[in-house]
Parts: sequence; C-alpha cells; structure tokens
Amino acid sequence: MQNMIKIFLDSNPNVVLKAIPGHFITPNSHVNYYLDMTTIKSRLSEASAAAQELSKRISPSTVVDTILCMDGCEIIGAYLAEELTKAGFISINSHKTIYITTPEVTHAGQLLFRDNIQPMIKGKNVLLLLASATTGQSVIKAIEALKYYGANISGISAIFSTANSSMGIPINSLFTTKNLPDYKAYAPEGCSMCKEKKQIDAFANAFGYSHL
Repeated sequence: MQNMIKIFLDSNPNVVLKAIPGHFITPNSHVNYYLDMTTIKSRLSEASAAAQELSKRISPSTVVDTILCMDGCEIIGAYLAEELTKAGFISINSHKTIYITTPEVTHAGQLLFRDNIQPMIKGKNVLLLLASATTGQSVIKAIEALKYYGANISGISAIFSTANSSMGIPINSLFTTKNLPDYKAYAPEGCSMCKEKKQIDAFANAFGYSHL
C-alpha cells in the first residue's frame, strides 16, 4: 500500500483524518481509500476535539435524548453528549441527561436493541453518530431499525461522509469528498479496480483492516 495521507480539519487541526490509498473490501463496497479513524475514536484528545467540532454543526434547536454510536464511536459519543449538555441542548429525558448506546448487530446484519436498551430508544429523540457514511447502507439500516423501535431521529453526524443526507435526513460531517476529492466507493459487482485487475490490499471494516 502507498503512504498514508493526513487531512487536518480546517477549524481544528487536532482532528486528523488518515487516508491510506489502495484497494479495500468493506462489508458493503470496494473503496480506493481506507479511512483510518483509530486515533479519532480512541485517543482522548482527538475524540474530544472531534466531539467539539461535531457539536458546532448541530442546530441548537435539535432535541437529543440519546446518541446512538455506530462504528466504535462511543468515546466520541460520550464527549459529544457532554458538549451538547454544556451548550444547553434540550432533552425530554426525566433525568435531563443524554443516553449513549450502541446497537447489537445480528449475524444477518440487522440491528437489535435488547429490552434493557429499548427505553433509551422508544419515544426518544435519537442522534445517529457514525465514523463514515459512504454507500449509505449502514445509515439506512440504522434509520430503519430506529424507526422500527419507535425512535424519533433528530439528526445524523459523521466523521466522514460522501452524502449530504440519507432518507431525507441531513448528515452533518467533519470531512467530505471536498477533503478527499478522488475518494471512490464501488458496488462489489461494479468495481473499476477489480475490472482493472488491481490487487486487493486488505479487508476493512469499522474495527480496522487486515492485509491479504
């Protein structure tokens, strides 16, 4: 694989997106960059900085009771809840606080909320937080699951997104294809890199990547 590219967020250089060029297979697509968000999701200083910037992109009129964290974004989610609380965002929870949770994923890829978690979802205003929204499949699954369990979706936040919205809901993201103009995501059956017989470098998902 080629050298890593570091992309610094204009409004906060402490938030750094690392992009590794290559041919990667993800659960939903083939992509020409692996977006390494390991330190953003797990290093205290970067997770806190990312949460601060995400909070600025959420309208103050938004009601947030629960933050649903996908892709291992729980640490960012906790800091985001703190930022929203400090900013005076409204919550209808009786305890006047924000829940942070993550869904269980079945072997079939469906999102599941156990009985003890459902009170954080049903009838609550849920903010969906993802590391990336590229093909949109993960976002759609999450939205459909939240609606099934009776949630009101108050917004979508992501570290990186190729889309401005999903199912009519705006996506507020820190990085977009403006920051990485040649980023491409292909359906597995229509991958240009496969057609060019470009070697696959690694399998990748929210946990990381594994070389072939």
